[in-house]
Amino acid sequence: MPKKHLFTEAEHTEVVKLLERFTDAKLYPKLQVVQLKMEGYRNAEIAAITKYSASRVSSLVSVYVRKGLSYFMEENRKSGNRRNISFEEEATLLAGFEEAAKKGMIVTVNDIRAAYDHLIGHKSSLGTIYKILKRHKWRKIMPRSSHPKKASDEAIDASKKLTLNSKN
Repeated sequence: MPKKHLFTEAEHTEVVKLLERFTDAKLYPKLQVVQLKMEGYRNAEIAAITKYSASRVSSLVSVYVRKGLSYFMEENRKSGNRRNISFEEEATLLAGFEEAAKKGMIVTVNDIRAAYDHLIGHKSSLGTIYKILKRHKWRKIMPRSSHPKKASDEAIDASKKLTLNSKN
């Protein structure tokens, strides 16, 4: 049987006051979940009111019980920037490879990855390296095996026969 949380009147009053004060689109529904739970609603009923799933309602109430309202108030959740090093550090890492490429050496993603892994102290995925390369506007430049407008082998052979016949 699930554990029933017991809330005090002071906690309920504090949540109600915060709901009146804040209209933040991210914070308000979470506080509303806690308030409705304090008023005795079941998780399925709260989910229908707030458009959260019943399991999300349960986890929000559990977080409130463990960490309190301060968890909801502070911005402690990770955002989209999960880089291991800064943009400038990435640029200095790639600068060495850029010099090597200008000298005519072949630079591979695996070489960059090995240097990056050594710099951050743990392994990374190739996807991380490709994102770094895209962020710094690197592109894949490879020597072509043949010119795109090169004539076919038959046309080249026919041209050779014409030049031999015209000289005689």
